Amino acid sequence: MNRTLVNPLIIEASLNGATSKAANPSVPYSDEEIVSDALACMAAGAALIHNHTDEPIFGGTGKLDYERYARPWRLLLNDRPDAILTPTMPVGQEGVPVEVRYSHVERMAEEGLLAQGLCDPGTFNLSVLGEDGLFAPTDMLYRNDMHDSRYYVEACRRLNIGLSISIFEPGFLKFVLAYYRAGKLPPGGILKFYFASNDLPFGMPPGIASLEAYLAMLEGCDLPWLVSTFGDDCVRCGMAEAAIRRGGHVQVGLEPYAGDRQPSNVELVEEVVALAHKLGRSVATPTEAAQMLNLPSYPVPYAARHGRT
Repeated sequence: MNRTLVNPLIIEASLNGATSKAANPSVPYSDEEIVSDALACMAAGAALIHNHTDEPIFGGTGKLDYERYARPWRLLLNDRPDAILTPTMPVGQEGVPVEVRYSHVERMAEEGLLAQGLCDPGTFNLSVLGEDGLFAPTDMLYRNDMHDSRYYVEACRRLNIGLSISIFEPGFLKFVLAYYRAGKLPPGGILKFYFASNDLPFGMPPGIASLEAYLAMLEGCDLPWLVSTFGDDCVRCGMAEAAIRRGGHVQVGLEPYAGDRQPSNVELVEEVVALAHKLGRSVATPTEAAQMLNLPSYPVPYAARHGRT
């Protein structure tokens, strides 16, 4: 039997990130906008929701405001107690312990807002292309050292939540596979393969060869995975179709999107749903996604405490 016919497609909507209102007026940042956009994306077919606040993850204090995440997510879970939510976190910086950078994740898990925590197990250089066509000389790092990376995994184990695992580079995947092969990876993990356009200094470029390289590394590992294309259009560049045909999953949204349009998050989700139906693959509900991911604390305790199922 074709695996894609018995393996519903999990779609994640990544709502904002570095995308500004100037770049796309429909990008959500206020509490009301995040709730409205998340609900619309879930109604369209998204099973997972990822969003940022307007706080910087580079520089700043190295600590994110717990309440800026919690306020809209409480409202969202009141309407959709089945929502599976994931935040971001500040990158590593001198003088800020990992416990501080991850504290908002831990507090949200303890309140019962999260069924899935964040795991960014690696480091890469950050820059932008200059007018000379070269990456500008900067000292910026997307930094997560091995101590940090192990902390994320063990924190999710301790909090009894799943892991949203960012794979920006092959070395990130090697870290996770070491846990997997040692039999020490907590349940509930999903690998997120982040491909990136040539204008960005990280990640393999979107393409079949890049995806197949990651899948070759995964041989013998049954962790679920998805694709996302930073600086590109995941559907139009063909990566969404490549993942759907191979039994993987897809992230879309205004955080990774770049193209000649100004779509909404909902439109991007709808395009993946239409593609899945064209290819004969059903789309997972949040409850189905939680079962497929083996999330250990789903539905989240917040919903149970408020008399919702």
